[in-house]
Amino acid sequence: MQKIYVLDTNVLIDAPHALSSFEDNHIVLPLAVLEELDCLKRADGEKGVNARQVIRMLEKYRCQGKLYEGIDLPGGGSIRIEVNHSDVELPAGMDPSSRDHRILQVCKGLKNSDLPVILVTRDIVVRIKAQILGVPAEDFITDQVNTQTERYTGRGDFYIPDASFEEFKKGGLPASEAYTVDEGGLRREVEFLDHQFLILHSDIYERKTMLGRYTKGRIIPLKYSEEMPFGVRARSVGQYFLQEALMLGVDEAPLVIVQGPAGTAKTFYSLAVGLERVLEGEKAYRRILICRPNAQFDSDIGFLPGSEQEKISPLLRPIVDNLENLLDLDHKRDFKHDEEVRSRIDYLLEAGIITAEAMNFMRGRSICDTWFILDEAQNLTPNQVKGIITRVGKGTKVVLLGDPEQIDNPLLNRYTNGLTYAAERIKGSPYCAQVTMLASECERSDLALDVAMRM
Repeated sequence: MQKIYVLDTNVLIDAPHALSSFEDNHIVLPLAVLEELDCLKRADGEKGVNARQVIRMLEKYRCQGKLYEGIDLPGGGSIRIEVNHSDVELPAGMDPSSRDHRILQVCKGLKNSDLPVILVTRDIVVRIKAQILGVPAEDFITDQVNTQTERYTGRGDFYIPDASFEEFKKGGLPASEAYTVDEGGLRREVEFLDHQFLILHSDIYERKTMLGRYTKGRIIPLKYSEEMPFGVRARSVGQYFLQEALMLGVDEAPLVIVQGPAGTAKTFYSLAVGLERVLEGEKAYRRILICRPNAQFDSDIGFLPGSEQEKISPLLRPIVDNLENLLDLDHKRDFKHDEEVRSRIDYLLEAGIITAEAMNFMRGRSICDTWFILDEAQNLTPNQVKGIITRVGKGTKVVLLGDPEQIDNPLLNRYTNGLTYAAERIKGSPYCAQVTMLASECERSDLALDVAMRM
């Protein structure tokens, strides 16, 4: 049965392709949405770009006929601009001049049609108000990962025959030798994904373990487990996996996705390996580029005084904290040593070895030969993540970091954010390695570990 979907502006701003995502159903855009798009078309960054893209798509439809009467879409269904229903009464206290409330008026007015009416919005408060009016409302789920399936972590525990341990040490073994067991203790075969990390247990002595990685039909030992990038030694299973993923060459894994709670050394380790690859040995990359999206900051950056670097300096503070720890591994605590550490950090920033950019200035870039850290990626939309990864040029390694449980963007959740979306859609790619850090691998302090485990 066909339905009428009334789209809120935030859906189109986050996902312009939404106009072609409702199959043979009918899309209705209230006049309030058109007005808001008009206000946003000159905005900086992703919002302005997406608003202009939607407006161009509407112009194409306008040329085909009268949008206020409805235009048939190529994939079936139709789209129209709704200018009526301003006379629909709202509950006391709802300002009829509010754009959100005008959209709700349209939804309530359309309820008299023969087809079911559904409001699609990413604004939770608007969905609550819609419920008050008796209007069904839902989030835009085309970019949402399946909430019923278990999230891919990039790591797992498996068994191999005890006699195969020596063969594994010598260079690996066929993936068919690894297996897991079900609740009844029966053997179950496993289908591994590229770059999946494994804790291999002996089938006789379960505490006898080794770490490996699946690639090209084989399970091989970790290649970089004995390395100490920039003087940092792995201290947990998760960090061994993280180190391996980061140190794999750009020809093997140009994209790394790391998820996990605060304090699991995601940013710290990414900086350590980045500095190792930029400053030491083969010097595989020209620089480290850091981007940290921030929901409020990205919308206001154009109004802040100063140069781009001065504007984004507040977002660099967590990076500087990690650099202080990284450059002070011997933990000396005296004034002269602290001055030396600060001087080294200033040099790294002033010489351009480490640079930072705001999300609003990433569009149109082609990033080559760069160690690119995208921190707090859970605050990005799927469209933003796609746009950033597709801007990567030759010789660049992209590291997406974040925690889907700590989202600042009010229009995103653990299933619709760009980090989770990328992790689900790209899993199994031969170009991507993924690792999810565990709360038990927190490195900040005993207090931080205890809180992470309890909360």
